[in-house]
Amino acid sequence: MIKKIVATIVLLMTSVAFVLAQGTAKIQFEKTSHNFGAFPETAPKVTYKFKFKNVGNAPLVIHQAIASCGCVMVQYGKEPVKPGGEGEVTVNYDGTGKFPEHFRKTVTLRTNAENEIIRLVIEGDMTPAK
Repeated sequence: MIKKIVATIVLLMTSVAFVLAQGTAKIQFEKTSHNFGAFPETAPKVTYKFKFKNVGNAPLVIHQAIASCGCVMVQYGKEPVKPGGEGEVTVNYDGTGKFPEHFRKTVTLRTNAENEIIRLVIEGDMTPAK
């Protein structure tokens, strides 16, 4: 009985040491929101690149990016970002066929970083064509 308890404790400690040795990815964005300002309905497509750095000590992976609306497209690298490495998330807003007005949209990123969920925000004012 005591041998089983000791074996279980040793296995548990080994597992914890293995997990700690893996390190943690940490994602740090230059900024997490962007305002496009005013742009005309005649040029309804705008793009912004959110730049980030992996400031952790393990590879960073973006698993998923979910836009709050079908008018927002998101592109990001599928390869892991090494510690100290940089990457970007490109967010495209397409206001074609939308009513000209102020908009505020979000992109939710799911990662393996210390903060698993990160929310990026874009907003702007599409002005009516004259």
